[in-house]
Amino acid sequence: MKKDNNSDKITRKEAISKMGKYAALTAVGTFVILNPLKAQSSSPPDPGGGLFPPVD
Repeated sequence: MKKDNNSDKITRKEAISKMGKYAALTAVGTFVILNPLKAQSSSPPDPGGGLFPPVD
């Protein structure tokens, strides 16, 4: 007795479409994670030199 397993298979076109969606999601996630780090590293240094004001 052989079962028909075609119900859980997808077409090549559907697979490429799903891969494209995952690739786009990965690209957006990478951009969101890396962009703030790049912006922070290219910003000018704080002239105050730290979090606390100088003690007189």
